[in-house]
Amino acid sequence: MIRPAARSASFPALGSNTAAGKAVSCRAPTPAWSLFARPAGARFVAACALWALAAGLGRADHLATAWASRTLLLDARPVDRSVVAVGASGRILRTADGGVSWEAGATPTTATLTGVYFADAQQGWAVGHEAIILHTADGGRTWTRQYQGSDLQMSFLDVCFIDAQCGFAVGSYGLFLETRDGGRTWVERKVIEEDCHLNRITLAPDGTLYIAGERGTLLRSTDRGVTWVAIPTPYRGSFYGILPLGPKQLLVCGLRGTIFRSEDGGDTWQAVPNEMHVLLATAVRLRNGVIVLAGQARAFLVSRDDGRTFQSWSPELTTGVAELVEAPDGTLLAIGEAGASRLPPP
Repeated sequence: MIRPAARSASFPALGSNTAAGKAVSCRAPTPAWSLFARPAGARFVAACALWALAAGLGRADHLATAWASRTLLLDARPVDRSVVAVGASGRILRTADGGVSWEAGATPTTATLTGVYFADAQQGWAVGHEAIILHTADGGRTWTRQYQGSDLQMSFLDVCFIDAQCGFAVGSYGLFLETRDGGRTWVERKVIEEDCHLNRITLAPDGTLYIAGERGTLLRSTDRGVTWVAIPTPYRGSFYGILPLGPKQLLVCGLRGTIFRSEDGGDTWQAVPNEMHVLLATAVRLRNGVIVLAGQARAFLVSRDDGRTFQSWSPELTTGVAELVEAPDGTLLAIGEAGASRLPPP
C-alpha cells in the first residue's frame, strides 16, 4: 500500500499506477435526482421511502441494484446461498442470485468499508475507515456498530474470524485487534515492530492464519492468532493477496505484478513469471481449480496448473478490481471501482 503523507483514510484510486488496493476511499456517485428539489412534504415521503429501501427489508430493490453497479466496492464474501459486498459510503449489499439483483443492508455508518467476513451463515463482521467494526447476526441484512477506535484517522483494511468467537481485524500502520468473545471486547496488539500497513488476513483450510502487508511483510500463526511469526520473503514491496493452495502451498501477489509461490509454508519462495507489471490486489481459486488474479484496471491473470504459470485474460472489464469472489451459484464476481461485475467463466 502506498503510504499517505499523513494518517489519512483517503488513498489513491485502484485504477491509478499508485493504487492502494482495499484502502481506497471514494465519494458515492451523485444521484440523478435530489430529494431537496421537491416540496417539503414530498421530501419527507421520499426520504422515508429511501430509508426503507436502504434498510434492506429482505427483498431485492432497484436502488440497491443500481448502487451495486455504480458504487466503489472493496470486499465481498459468500455467506450461505448469498454474497455480501461492502464499500464506499458505508454501503453493504447482498445478492442471492449471483449478482443479478441486490438488496441493501441497514448500516449505522457512512465510513468506507474495506473488509467483510462471515464466521457462519448468520454471524458476520465488516471493517473500514474511521477505525470502525460492524457486526451482523442475520446474515448481513442488518448491522450494528460493535467497535470504533478513538483515532478516526486509522483504517481497518481486512477482517477474519476462525469461528464465531475468535477473530482479528488488521489495518493501517500495523493496526491489529483481536477478539475472543465474538466482538464484545476488542484488544489491540502489536504483531510487528514496524508501522507497515497490514493489507490482508487469510484463514487457510488447516486453520493457519496469514497476514500480508507492506515492505514484503508476511506473518503466520498456527495457534489461533496467539503468536505470529514473520515469514522471510525475497520481495520488499507491498503484498495485497495471499491464497493458501494446500497444507503447505501458498501464493502471494502484490505491486508491479509480483507473484510468488511456496511449497513449504513460506520457508522458500519461487517467483512466478509475469510480464504484466501492474498491481495485483486479489487471488481466488474457483471450485473447478482455476486460479484468477486481478487488480489494476484490465489486469487479469489465469492459472490452470495450481499457480505455477499464469496467462493474461480479457473479460472486458476495464476498471480496477479489489476482490474476486465465486458466488454460490458459480458466478465469478469482480468487486471494485465498477461495483460488482459478473464475469464470464475464465
